[in-house]
Amino acid sequence: MDRYSFDDIHRHENSKHSLFDVLVLALSVVVFIASIGVMIYVDRSNEKSVSVIPAFKLAMNEGRYDDALEMYRNLQETVLEANPNDSNEQIKKDVATMGEMEAIVEEQFNQLTATMLSERYELNSKDITFLSEMHEIVSYFVGGWMNNLCEDFILGKLEKPDAVFIFNQMLLVDNLTYLVNPLFAELDSIEKSQGNCEIAENYYNNGDYVQSVQAYQAVADNASGFVLDFALSRVNEIKEIMHQPMIDEGEHMLDRFQYYSAEELFSDLAVIFPDDQRINSDLLEATSHTVETGEYNGTVQVLCIRQLIADNEVAFGVAHVETNEDLFLTTSEFEKILEQLYQNNYVIVDAEGLADLSNTGYLVEQSLVVPVGKKPVVLVIEALDYNVHNISSGCCSRLVLNDQNQICGEYTDALGNTVVSRKSEAIGILDEFIEEHPDFSYNGAKGVISLCGYEACFGYVVDEDELDDRNQALTSNGFASISLSAEEIAANRTTVQNIASVLSDSGWKFASSTYGNINAAEADMETIQADTQKWNNQIGSLLGEVHIIVYPGGNYIKGTDDRANYLKSLGFRIFMGVGANPYYIYGDNYLYYDRNLINASLMRTRDYSDLFDVQYCYDEDRNTELN
Repeated sequence: MDRYSFDDIHRHENSKHSLFDVLVLALSVVVFIASIGVMIYVDRSNEKSVSVIPAFKLAMNEGRYDDALEMYRNLQETVLEANPNDSNEQIKKDVATMGEMEAIVEEQFNQLTATMLSERYELNSKDITFLSEMHEIVSYFVGGWMNNLCEDFILGKLEKPDAVFIFNQMLLVDNLTYLVNPLFAELDSIEKSQGNCEIAENYYNNGDYVQSVQAYQAVADNASGFVLDFALSRVNEIKEIMHQPMIDEGEHMLDRFQYYSAEELFSDLAVIFPDDQRINSDLLEATSHTVETGEYNGTVQVLCIRQLIADNEVAFGVAHVETNEDLFLTTSEFEKILEQLYQNNYVIVDAEGLADLSNTGYLVEQSLVVPVGKKPVVLVIEALDYNVHNISSGCCSRLVLNDQNQICGEYTDALGNTVVSRKSEAIGILDEFIEEHPDFSYNGAKGVISLCGYEACFGYVVDEDELDDRNQALTSNGFASISLSAEEIAANRTTVQNIASVLSDSGWKFASSTYGNINAAEADMETIQADTQKWNNQIGSLLGEVHIIVYPGGNYIKGTDDRANYLKSLGFRIFMGVGANPYYIYGDNYLYYDRNLINASLMRTRDYSDLFDVQYCYDEDRNTELN
């Protein structure tokens, strides 16, 4: 046996390590060289992908379509041969390059077809060569383009002679006839469906999605080929567009007690989406709150009040007794009047319900629809401006929104505390009453709020022009004047807009009582114009569309008067005067109502027995007793 010394063993181990190091070094060199090779290959491939586009463009510009198509096919072949499961960056680049080539061809195709449409351009030999030799790519676009032409034709956007001209031009390209001929053969059948499809599309453009879907479905039921495909496509598109927004709209109606409108909407949706459980559930909720309705052709009560006395202790314990007695109801009186009206089968209706105002040139009479057995009543809250004179009389000083976005009145009680409550003003009281008795309102109607503007709007100074009047009223009633910056006035305008938006959304309508609370009957044209302009600019601009004028003191302008014609030209087409008996009449592009005033003084002298029991409603806190 050979014996090794320690040195021999050590030398043997060193020789083994040297061999290993050499192998590692050699392998590293091989990997490095291979990496360089891959990088060179990738760079050359990238360079090839990038450089082919200029060459493709040049071939297209020079009409060398065979060369251009060959470049496209080479890339296509590489892509098709690649393993779809491999993550190959070069293949992705090749696909992107093919997309660029297709876009170049598409741009030339679009320019050519646009000229054909706009100028009735006839294809020349170069155009036909382009379409024919590049048909492998062009065919991607021809089908869609021809389909779009037929869509324009069926919707009346393209005349038939123009459509025929385009089809005949495209038939000059032999290898595209297989795409053109089938649609060309359908032009006559497309023309026959044109009118019905235009009607359906007009419904869609006007936002009447239900009618649009029904109209397109009727077209599809009697069609085949392109017309069938187009009609069904539009049905599906519109159904997708309308589904969620219309459910939201209907559920908003339910929240606002507009049960009859919601029932109609969800009934239509249930036909279009029969298996939608949410729609069926919402329809059930709506129908559970509706009853049989019918046209009503009798008299219409229009009841008019002013702001309410919120604090009896303040109102009847100071020197403003006569004013309060003459003008205002207490909150208790108003609540009891609502109870009595409800018990006597009255239902609140929209003041605009008797008139179709959709055409500005003429007003169309229409009958009220109310639940069978109910009698209609319109409620008007007049001049809800909150002028200074009433601040210390137990009345509210302004409207505010609470943290639930509900309308409240704000007032100062006998102890000097600021109180915010829905129960302190007629708006909140009626809103709460309808929440408890939804059937007291037909389809969510509330009432009409009329506004002047010379001092404030809802208790807020909304224009610099009001500030002088407000300060004069403040100092006259023992209060300090105020100073408001432009920013503060702008903030007040925003507040009023927010309040008005909540009111409008919940069923309340707005009216003008003239800016200066003027005697309109005795005012000349210049005064009417100046007053109306101020009202529109300062008050109306915060409220949205306003069609009603509640004439102060009942001093109305006859509807045939030039001053009335001026008001009608600005959109005011429902006029309200004053009269103890229910009365309305249609005139030339307007509707006139008499409104029946209710206040403490009249409760002591006027017969309201057909509406409510005065003895029950009259507030015992008043200093003046009933006769």
